[in-house]
Amino acid sequence: MRLKFFAYPCLLAYSGVALAGVSDEMDGPSGIQCGTRLTLKPYVALSYTYDSNVDSTKHSKAGSQWIVNPGLDARYLGGNWDIEGSVWYQYHAYNRYVNELNSSSFGERLKLNWMNSAPNEKGWRLQFVERFQQISQDDDMSNHGGRGIGRDRKEFQVDGIVERRINETMHAAALANYYLLDYDNDVSKYAWLYGWKRAVAGGEAGWAPTKWTDFIVHANYQWYWQDNDFDGDMRNTYTRGKSIRSDSKGYSVMAGLATRATDRITYRLLGGWSRFEYGEGVKDIDGFTYQVSAKWVVDNSLSLMFLGSSYYQPSEREYGSCIKVNSVSIGVGKTFIPGKLNGTLDLAYRNESHEYTEYAEDDYDDNIWTARVGINYTLNRYMHLFGRVEYQSDETSGGGVSGHLYDYDRWRGTVGMRLTY
Repeated sequence: MRLKFFAYPCLLAYSGVALAGVSDEMDGPSGIQCGTRLTLKPYVALSYTYDSNVDSTKHSKAGSQWIVNPGLDARYLGGNWDIEGSVWYQYHAYNRYVNELNSSSFGERLKLNWMNSAPNEKGWRLQFVERFQQISQDDDMSNHGGRGIGRDRKEFQVDGIVERRINETMHAAALANYYLLDYDNDVSKYAWLYGWKRAVAGGEAGWAPTKWTDFIVHANYQWYWQDNDFDGDMRNTYTRGKSIRSDSKGYSVMAGLATRATDRITYRLLGGWSRFEYGEGVKDIDGFTYQVSAKWVVDNSLSLMFLGSSYYQPSEREYGSCIKVNSVSIGVGKTFIPGKLNGTLDLAYRNESHEYTEYAEDDYDDNIWTARVGINYTLNRYMHLFGRVEYQSDETSGGGVSGHLYDYDRWRGTVGMRLTY
């Protein structure tokens, strides 16, 4: 049986994911053309990973795995429409814990864009994104851009936005989001984890007095439902003598500045106030929150990206707890040989502080540092070779977990190849 407790991997969507376009721009196969509008790109990737800490725990055990990853990317361009889709499958074959960890991951993604005018000109824009993933517990440290702890889980997300560019200076948008996180809680092997669902509705308005400046006001309202019908850790010492209500809600109001169009630098800086009402009145929390993103294309071979955010959410690891998350990440993409060789560097930090908890020993802070270096080489138009090294450190302080199994260090090295038609 594997160790019962798992530590958090970094929940940041790596800035390197956003910089993946650097490698996408390298010479590669054009895909299968179906008529004049539809392009299909089937692929299969094979990789090997050495992991210094398979369990992400203080008392680490090393291991390794092979991953086979077939998939299909598709894109349809038609008039005002731009539709992208993908489906993928991964089989994880481990050299340790074979009977317990050999598993499959699979998922799909659909992105739709529609515009009836040029960018920043009067007109309408619609964007819709849908994603589903069934993820193996030992996925990439970036968690495929997901939010969950390293555990077998399902994730489903839908995002929608409708924007109206009123004139050259005024614009407004309505937005909505739904997110579901569902853990596979096998209590014979693992400690309990608490999934949750969230729905968000909001809007945004902007005024751009100059070509380069856009003043923005953003507001949204959120509803949460958490899987905490009972204490999964079976401590049975409820402070309140009952289970915590699954319903929570909150809102955020932010304002800030963004650029509408620059040749090489884009940014979005928002800050404001958020309120989180946890467990239907168990605890009301107020605080400053922010959203930051910036990208600088230094030249045709170098680009930089910065991401930052803060928000409240139910805890996934402790019963009857809510946390505030502060996260920042920096990504660098560099092309060394145009059309052939490029590399990425990612640095990420995430802090989780418990704003409320039923148990005093759970009132701790969690600091997660992650670094990743990757390299991609185009051998020919059909084959790409890749490699990466990842390092992660998790350190807790306060409460009853300092120095506990939640603290760990972990590094992974991966090499592989990808064939694309």
